[in-house]
Amino acid sequence: MPNYRRAWCPGGTYFFTHALRVRHGNDLLVRHIDTLREAVRIVRRSHPFEIHGWVVLPDHFHCLIELPPGDVDFAVRWRLIKMIFSRDVPADEWRSKILLRRRERGIWQRRYWEHLVRDEDDFRRHLDYIHINPLKHGLVQRVGDWPYSTFCREVERGLYPPDWAGGPETDEGLYDD
Repeated sequence: MPNYRRAWCPGGTYFFTHALRVRHGNDLLVRHIDTLREAVRIVRRSHPFEIHGWVVLPDHFHCLIELPPGDVDFAVRWRLIKMIFSRDVPADEWRSKILLRRRERGIWQRRYWEHLVRDEDDFRRHLDYIHINPLKHGLVQRVGDWPYSTFCREVERGLYPPDWAGGPETDEGLYDD
């Protein structure tokens, strides 16, 4: 069995990817976006963290968050967010006998990707990755058209121009065959 090692840095800034167990054709996260948002709000009240960037796609999400000084426990935050979300969405997914016996929903992949941000360049690369993701997955023609992202917030703050990453008609070469 692999030995997964997590980077624990008090007050660290982390990039995360969380995915649904069944990904292909699953739009659970955007269909229940308000439930996910509420789960995040609830957890942030008891276990604060700053959201630097976030994008929710139909079957996974990416985020860049910063923990409070001295705090290293991102795992409890994710456990609670996933637990609240799973509790509050309809139980209509297929579950194996093992999941039923364990009283588990089986909505989320068991593991997730986590990366401790090293410096400002690393931060910016991950923030760009978050915001380009809907375009990369072919969900929109322009990054600003995806409603489940912090991109528009960052445009308002002046971090990105509204036409950042453009679209197919402005980014010739990016989409060459």
